[in-house]
Amino acid sequence: MNKNVYSTIEMSVGRGAQTGVKMKQGYPSIEEAEKILQEAENCNPGPWGAHSRCVAKCAEKIAAACGDMDVEKAYVLGLMHDIGRKFGVRHLGHVYDGWKYMEWMGYPEAGRICLTHSFPCRSVEEYIGKFDILPEQETELRKTLDGVEYDDYDRLIQLCDAVGTADGVVAMEDRMQDVRSRYGNYPEEMWNQNLALREYFERRTGVDLYSLLSEV
Repeated sequence: MNKNVYSTIEMSVGRGAQTGVKMKQGYPSIEEAEKILQEAENCNPGPWGAHSRCVAKCAEKIAAACGDMDVEKAYVLGLMHDIGRKFGVRHLGHVYDGWKYMEWMGYPEAGRICLTHSFPCRSVEEYIGKFDILPEQETELRKTLDGVEYDDYDRLIQLCDAVGTADGVVAMEDRMQDVRSRYGNYPEEMWNQNLALREYFERRTGVDLYSLLSEV
């Protein structure tokens, strides 16, 4: 992020501190998350906001069906996963910006999801898009990602990101093929990992994914 982005973050953190809205857990409440997302959309309007809400609803449904996951946490992490888009049209930059923004706000678990949602195979090389961050930021991102042990919330948001669009839920293969057609590439390892995530959560819930998400 550039200095202007950091200044925006500092102002946002200041507003949060003044209102006293800080949660003991590492992610905001649903109410606060919805406010954060709405403010972000005002800064950078686009379909990414609707996509984030779709991902959140998918995560909520799947978490509830799992029976042992925190439904509110799943929903909030879905809302926040792309929050770095607040700072403009960026590729890898939105991952870095969202991670740092949430950490500045005191929400490290939400920041973690901003970081992990784009890397189902835990490799920065798999990123589809421009590496539009500074070399030292890339080094920091790689080092932090290497130290993360994925849990089911990381996996859940990765899955929901792969089926949730601004217009609703779509077949995973169709979404991946659309990305491939737009960018000219979709790593085979990442493709297969997304399919594995779908199978994993279908085993966890005992329900076909698309049947579970039919009302989203």
